[in-house]
Amino acid sequence: MERVNQTSSVSEFILLGLSSRPEDQKPLFALFFIMYIVTIAGNVLIILAIRSDTQLQTPMYFFLSILSFIDICYTTTIVPKMLVNFLSKKKSISYAECMTQMYFFLAFANTESYLLAAMAIDRYVAICDPFHYVTTMSRRRCALLVTFSCSISHIHSLLLVLLINRLLFCDSNIIHHFLCDINPLLKLSCSSTLVNEIVINTEGLITLVSPFICVIISYLRILIAVLKIPSAAGKHKAFSTCGSHVTMVTLFYGSIIYVYFRPLSTYSIKDRVATVIYTVLSSMLNPFIYSLRNKDMKRGLRKLMSRRMS
Repeated sequence: MERVNQTSSVSEFILLGLSSRPEDQKPLFALFFIMYIVTIAGNVLIILAIRSDTQLQTPMYFFLSILSFIDICYTTTIVPKMLVNFLSKKKSISYAECMTQMYFFLAFANTESYLLAAMAIDRYVAICDPFHYVTTMSRRRCALLVTFSCSISHIHSLLLVLLINRLLFCDSNIIHHFLCDINPLLKLSCSSTLVNEIVINTEGLITLVSPFICVIISYLRILIAVLKIPSAAGKHKAFSTCGSHVTMVTLFYGSIIYVYFRPLSTYSIKDRVATVIYTVLSSMLNPFIYSLRNKDMKRGLRKLMSRRMS
């Protein structure tokens, strides 16, 4: 009976956001509103350009279109609530809304992680085994990779949310973050978080590290293969096909490792800033990174724009 009373005492949380200073709220609202609009517009353009150009109907661009769609969903899970809270005095989020946000936030973040791994595999096959590329990266296998990425991510997310849902929150309901994330909620709980931490450090670590290791191995194999190419022009061409993806991987995994691969006791404001990088910033930069450094994407976007204007 005591457990029920304690659990029901927290019906909502307060999200402190990036800053608690009143004078910062409107500038932050303007900044994140612009970033959100740019993210949605940029990723929609990437999807439309790929869908409308027959020359972009390849596995690499198929994965890129899915990645852009995930980025739209990812930021929509986070930013709209941030914008509301910037202009609100209470900055509250209901318990159910918090759990829902955390579920989709974790699911989309992990899906993006596995998609980046799938894209690394695609680059590895294209460079190291080009003669079997079409058969190895068939439509069926690409679809299976995407299905696996989504499935494993949603199962992982559901497990973590169910474990958070069993915790008690009886002392405070103030979350020192701009979204409902695992670490701030674990710090907030007044019950034992041992099971949660064991799962995070085992299943969670495997789920997060597996695609990262896949990316590292793929690029080590690519590097070895490229170094064997005799001409400088050949090396440059091979590296240029990977440049955009390497940039996204560094940005995404670098900030995630900083946030989640440190002790819970060290959680601070810097973690909130790092979370902005792998949630909002990477999703916004994705269209620019892939279009500005890719001739095929530039051509596809020009064709799309010319069709819309004619």
